[in-house]
Amino acid sequence: MSSEDQRGGANGNGSADGARRDEEAVTRFVERFAADMTEAGMQRTASRVFAALLSSDDASMTSAELSEQLQISPAAVSGAVRYLTQVSMIGRERDPGSRRDRYRLHTQPWYATLTQRENVLSRWESTLREGAETLGRDTPAGARVAETVEFFEFLQQELFALLDRWKDRQETRRAAEARGAGTGMGTGAGTG
Repeated sequence: MSSEDQRGGANGNGSADGARRDEEAVTRFVERFAADMTEAGMQRTASRVFAALLSSDDASMTSAELSEQLQISPAAVSGAVRYLTQVSMIGRERDPGSRRDRYRLHTQPWYATLTQRENVLSRWESTLREGAETLGRDTPAGARVAETVEFFEFLQQELFALLDRWKDRQETRRAAEARGAGTGMGTGAGTG
């Protein structure tokens, strides 16, 4: 039995029922999703670390596990987790009885990230509003900046409404799962 088999699901590579996943297929998924996120503007190594954590059954790994799985240096892992922590996509915790850090996805990383982005949009909106006044709304540049302010105002209103609808949807799903679990008719694992 290899050390990987002995670990079982320690780094999230085994399922709850003990079945083994196709690790080559998992690696292809991690690299493909990381490439998609990189193309959208996220740092490449951070994208790979996030995708690896996302594909881990327990949504957490140590630096050594990430380094081994992704074939990257510990320094690269460190830089990636620093970025992912700053944008509220992952958190850091200590393994009990150990000095090793474990990196864990937040329960709803996309929700947290979008919520944090709302703060950025507010700052941009404020700065752009000042810029529109400074440039003069009757000038072509001022009118262009004023239209950008309107866009960010609209985006924030829609983002708030969208995030509220998402929370309502998740609460409804969890309530339905709880009712199903009480009757032995659960709907299976959900996405959180």
